[in-house]
This record gives sequence, structure tokens and C-alpha cells, in this order.
Amino acid sequence: MATIPSGPAPSGAAPDEANVEGIDVPAVSAWLADHVAGTHPPFRFELVAGGRSNLTFRVTDAAGRSLALRRPPVSHVLPTAHDMVREHTIISALGSTDVPVPRALGLCTDDAVNGAPFYVMDFVEGRIVRDAASAEALSEDVRRHSGESLVDTLAALHAVDVDAVGLGDLGRRTGYLERQLKRWHGQFTQSPVDGEPGPAVVDRVHELLSASIPEQQGSAVVHGDYRLDNTVIDDDGNVVAVLDWEICTLGDPLADVGLLLVYWTEPEDGDAALLGVAPTALPGFLRRDDLAARYAARSGRDLSGIGYYKAFGFWKLACILQGVHARYAAGAAAGDRTGVDQFATNVRRLGERALAEVEAL
Repeated sequence: MATIPSGPAPSGAAPDEANVEGIDVPAVSAWLADHVAGTHPPFRFELVAGGRSNLTFRVTDAAGRSLALRRPPVSHVLPTAHDMVREHTIISALGSTDVPVPRALGLCTDDAVNGAPFYVMDFVEGRIVRDAASAEALSEDVRRHSGESLVDTLAALHAVDVDAVGLGDLGRRTGYLERQLKRWHGQFTQSPVDGEPGPAVVDRVHELLSASIPEQQGSAVVHGDYRLDNTVIDDDGNVVAVLDWEICTLGDPLADVGLLLVYWTEPEDGDAALLGVAPTALPGFLRRDDLAARYAARSGRDLSGIGYYKAFGFWKLACILQGVHARYAAGAAAGDRTGVDQFATNVRRLGERALAEVEAL
């Protein structure tokens, strides 16, 4: 995430600027002054609340200019994960399209500077609707329009000509679900907590999903974690930046749609707390069926089999959360630590939701 909602200052701001977890302040300050045009040291670094994987810092220079800096977690990093070069490549390429992304400003691949690669981009001002309190500040008309803009932006992403923008080699274009099932199940099995494997229901869903993979409807840039609070909206509800490109690749666009519907809670849902406080349950927000219908109309894709992708979405979140839990249990520093004591329970519940969805197909 590259920005924070308007309002109180983010948690994680360090009073001692010589000691910011995840930032070597003197070395990074020197790099910024040398590599990002128009910046004026000294710099202030504040950890943006909300991230559980790659870390985002708001960087403010002496002239009041704000940048966003992204770096990997400070410990327990799995192989092939948290690729800063990949994120930087994606937002740089999408900068020339209709997909709103922060402007990329610089990439550092020299681990000697900050212990790991990082990149810098514009800090996009606006709102991140992360919880009910931030949603309550919006009118019902703005809530409705934010959902419409969210879907339209996703359809625009899936319409990008990957070869024209230089992303043709970002990943294999076919076999997306097979690869994703292998990748996330591999992370799940490699992430025991205190020596104990994750819940068996996640393994069972992996077997069921692997046995019934639908035919892929074309290939597109797949964000991988597309949801309302991974975007910045303006006061009218327009999406002005899409954030968190950490697991973006090429593949099946309906995976993004299924996961969006998993995150999109409705008032009568009885399990909203599983995915955090649900802003979309408030009046004004579109219903899941409305989101799906709008995407189908904008993209021309058939969503009759979207139930599989919802099951896959719940299952993938279980695998991801197991990895986050393992990283925190191993003592990873920084990042959002809220709800850590519920991680084990939520991994199991996500697996159970996935099982219920796949059994309903």
C-alpha cells in the first residue's frame, strides 16, 4: 500500500529518526538525495499501518514533499517472494495505461544500502476505505460509485495489452490456476508454526480445486489481491491509484474477480469478521451480484463459473495467512500486528469457507 487515508497520522511513526525498523535512515536518505530528483533532505520515515507483508513507508522531505517507499519484510522471507524489482517493473509499465498507479521514481537493488532492495514512488493522496469508520465518512452515492469505479478499473487492467506495455514476459499466460495451486500450497506446507503444519482442510481443498480446474478465459495482468482497501479513491469515489502489486502476474482474470467477491462483504453475511471489519456492508455499496454483472458487461467475460474462483480465493487467503502467521511467529519485525492471536483460527476458518464453496459447485 502506497498511501494512507486522510485523517490521523499513521501508527508506526518513529520519534527517533535514527532508529526506524526496516530503514537505515542515513544510507536511505543519501540514496534518495542522489537518485530521486527534486527531493530535499533531511527525510522523515513513517511506517504505514495496514501492511502484513511488504512494508510501505511514507517519506517526507524538508520541503514537505511525500514519497512512498516499499521494501520486503525484515525477516523470514520466503524464496521468490517480495520481489521489489517486479513491483517496480509493473507500476512503471502500467503508468502509460488507463490503470491508475503511483508514478515510479526509483529502484535500489543494492542490498548494502538498506539490507534489501526497495523502490520509491509518488505518494498518492486520497482515501483508503479500510474499515467501517472510513466508509461512514462517505455518502451513499460515493460508496456506490467507489464500487463501480473499482470494477471499471479492474476491467481496464484486464484489457491492458501486455506486449504493448512491455509486460509480455511477466509470467506464463496459460495454466494460471495450476501454477497458483502449486505455488500457494507450497508456501502453505513450508510455513509451519512452532513446528506444527497448517490445518488439514487446506490440503483437502487443494485436492478438490486441483481436480476441477475450469478452462481459462483468455490471459491478462492479474493483480492477485484486488480489493477496495488496496486502492486509493478521491472524494467522489473514483479510484485514483491501485496499490500492492506484490503478487501480480499474467493469467486468468477471473481469479481477481473471485477474490474481490470474497472480500466484498454484504450486510447479511455472518462471517464478516473473518476478513476484518467490513466497510462494504454499509448502505450504498453495490451488492456482489452487481459487481459481477458490471464486470461481465465491461469485460465481455462469462462469469457463470465464478463460484470456483470464490472457492480458490478463500483457499489462497488461507495459504497466505498461514505464511504471515509463520513469519510473525518467527519474530518478523514491523508491519501490522493486529489480530495475530487469531491467525491460526482464521486460517482454519478460511479453509472451511473454501471447502463449503467448492462443495457447492
